[in-house]
Amino acid sequence: MITLEIRRVLANPDASTATLARVINKDPALSATLVKHAASTRLRTAPPPKTLDDVIRTLGMLEVDRITMVHSIKSLFTLHSAAHKKLFVDTWGRLARRGSISAVLARLIGHASSDHVLLASVLSDIGALAILSAFKDAQQIPSPELYTRLCREYGKSLGVIVLKKWSVDESYISVVRNLGAWDESSGPGVELADLINLGLFHALRDAGPTALLPPLVDLVAYRKLQAPLNALDPSGNGLALVASQRAEIQRVESLLQ
Repeated sequence: MITLEIRRVLANPDASTATLARVINKDPALSATLVKHAASTRLRTAPPPKTLDDVIRTLGMLEVDRITMVHSIKSLFTLHSAAHKKLFVDTWGRLARRGSISAVLARLIGHASSDHVLLASVLSDIGALAILSAFKDAQQIPSPELYTRLCREYGKSLGVIVLKKWSVDESYISVVRNLGAWDESSGPGVELADLINLGLFHALRDAGPTALLPPLVDLVAYRKLQAPLNALDPSGNGLALVASQRAEIQRVESLLQ
């Protein structure tokens, strides 16, 4: 699997960008994704990266690792029947929306890199993708209602199992456990799980009726924000920061499509 080969190269402290570029070149789709990310993050005064070596230097090894994992997750769970694909596209779209909001908030609040938060957001609902992949027979495709119910009942526990099997950092597993836990937090400062939950809240709010959502001001993650970051939008139930960054959120979201 190309992802494992890339991660082996990244784990080698003596590996050069040229070595990594040779491995990445085996996956044209990943190469294109990295170029797109590098072009979106480079300084406006800097020339655009011309080679894959330039792309890797622009992003850095750590970001290449995270972007590779997101790309691999999407590739791993892509299904081919029309009904499977519809459920997958809908699920991935929700992940992309949630992740893009969290990533933009991370940059503005001054947390860890936005790509780190983007990966954490995608991994936070890996259980939903795993549930979908279990329905391989075209005759066993769940209805959207059944799929939603299965995700609510088993998504978190299955997500933790998958991430433990992948031996990812414990911080990602903690995010899965705390997803949607609006009143829980392990520390006073804004943490990774807080950013993911703020993204989740706004994505759910934008998707439709919010009867099941608590008021934003009741969220532990919201109460950690200091002025002016905690300013509300005109609705009184969303961050002004999110409302003012719609174009940037859409741009980041497009990187995941």
